[in-house]
Amino acid sequence: MTSLSSSIPAVHSTCAAARAVHGRDRAARIAADVHDRERARLRAAHEEVDLDYLRRDIGTLIDESIEGAPRVRRIVQDLRDFSRAGSEEWNFADIHEGFEATRTVVRSELKYEAEVVKDYGELPAVECMPSQLNQVVMNLLMNAAHAIAERGTITIRTRRDGDGVTIAIEDTGVGIPADRLAKIFDPFHTTKPVGKGTGLGLSVSYGIVEKHGGRIAVDSEPGNGSRFTIWLPIVRQRSLQDASAGVRRCVPDAPSVRQRRWRR
Repeated sequence: MTSLSSSIPAVHSTCAAARAVHGRDRAARIAADVHDRERARLRAAHEEVDLDYLRRDIGTLIDESIEGAPRVRRIVQDLRDFSRAGSEEWNFADIHEGFEATRTVVRSELKYEAEVVKDYGELPAVECMPSQLNQVVMNLLMNAAHAIAERGTITIRTRRDGDGVTIAIEDTGVGIPADRLAKIFDPFHTTKPVGKGTGLGLSVSYGIVEKHGGRIAVDSEPGNGSRFTIWLPIVRQRSLQDASAGVRRCVPDAPSVRQRRWRR
């Protein structure tokens, strides 16, 4: 009896040890099962995202993203410059900046039709509504692109002209028949094929130029392209009238816009 009593603690100890081993074994099996399920889930995710492809190309993708970010910023800035949202007011503006922003906006329409050549003169800042002036240039560029049957050239030329500036947009397109030139600025008049325009672009452009106190004219010959020429005053007539009447206005000195060389 004494021997049996003395053996009980040993049995308890052995059972406790066995229970602990069993518990650890059960926990290990559960952990292994969880591990297997987790490993299967990771394998499925690995296949779904093609991790090997990402590992191979992640460096290139990151480099391209870094290189592309400035281009995206530039496009966004050009869109802002083109629209000048909320600035439907008269401002002294660098019209060349607006032209470059406009060219970016219509690049997809132009790149397969024509090479755009810039011949910018040295101009002062011009008092204008920048977004409306950009709209005129966009209309003329689009018209020029639509007039070119095979890849040609569109030239944007600016010059100082007395108390104003001239803007000429010339193309190597098919030209305009003489009997249509007199109606070229009439609403809904178009020389384009069906589906290529509404016939309002030149009419709207004419109105904008007139609002700016300027003039717009066209020279064209069938087979030899067209040239649209705009003349704008550097300072609009209302400003000159205010000045002569002694109305004090905060008009900035019109800084010279340096002649630039642009990449084609």
